[in-house]
Amino acid sequence: MKNTIKYVGLDVSKEKIAVAIADEGRDPARYHGAIAHTPDAVGRLIRKLQSSEVTLEVCYEAGPTGYDLYHWLTKMGISCTVIAPSRIPQRPGDAIKTDRRDAERLAQLHRAGELTAIHVPTPEIEALRDLVRARENAREELHRARQQLIHFLLRHQIHAPEGMKKRWTQRYQQWLSTLTFEHAAQGRVFSELLQQLREVEERIKRFEATMREEAGICTYAPVIQALQGLRGIALLTAVTLVVEIGNFERFRSPAQLMSYLGLVPREYSSGASTKRGRLTKTGNAAVRRTLVESAWSYRHRPAVKGDLEKRLEGQCAHVQETSWKAQERLHGKYLKMVRRGKHRNLAMAAVGRELIGFIWSIAVDAEQRIA
Repeated sequence: MKNTIKYVGLDVSKEKIAVAIADEGRDPARYHGAIAHTPDAVGRLIRKLQSSEVTLEVCYEAGPTGYDLYHWLTKMGISCTVIAPSRIPQRPGDAIKTDRRDAERLAQLHRAGELTAIHVPTPEIEALRDLVRARENAREELHRARQQLIHFLLRHQIHAPEGMKKRWTQRYQQWLSTLTFEHAAQGRVFSELLQQLREVEERIKRFEATMREEAGICTYAPVIQALQGLRGIALLTAVTLVVEIGNFERFRSPAQLMSYLGLVPREYSSGASTKRGRLTKTGNAAVRRTLVESAWSYRHRPAVKGDLEKRLEGQCAHVQETSWKAQERLHGKYLKMVRRGKHRNLAMAAVGRELIGFIWSIAVDAEQRIA
């Protein structure tokens, strides 16, 4: 008997999952119903739909509920695809949105092959990603705490002594600890703001200590170590790149990775006309920001010294050669663009895009050696 395929679209929310099924052919998807968002309910649904003559192809949108549903289904031997929500085709004029319609739409588009899948990280990478993002959230909280403290001092016309040009140095923080206020209420506000600042700083230190520990023992430790051979990429940046991108080998070329990260220009071409605009800025914004920050290191003349020299000790020949090649090429590109009158920020975006090629080369080589 011929084996048939059923395409199952799941619209996932916190407590329930709307289920729709599209059979092979051109018939519209039919709504199956809603189930609880639990492993038991999902298992009962699969047992009801699956048989020896039926193969299930399941899909759902990536969202705040994470990848637990994907892991439940794959453990049952079911093919599951997690879909990029921003890449789902939209019909103009469709002003009605319900869970039922979303599930039916997913099932039909999955059958037509019109959906774009995302890369699902391994549980280990997902755990490290949570750690990296928690540190990033703490960094944002630190910035807000500092701004609150600065604005409080500004309202009361309290300024740092002359000669103290930089904030948040050890000397600046010692000066903060000497401040007193006429009113007890203001003193209480200031001491709480200062304590809030210290607590966030200590939290960041704990996150970073855990990141250093995990980076040395995780499966991707050789990749993290190898990436640090590049100028501008120390431990925290290397960990961020690995956990956010995942497996570098899934990209056939650096150009594909550049496009994935939104570091290629928009294009509007028709007939003989070709127009290119700003960067698409699709994909992972955290990686894109990290790359541009690392790219600023390449405005300096090529050199191997300081922390980079230490990070290159013991690295393989491929990493050392690629690191030096990256310095020469990217520094030259920066100078060339600046001399042509390009803004430095624009030059840094271009340098960051080309930096991806060297990152891809080192990471793929390290992944192959792991395998």
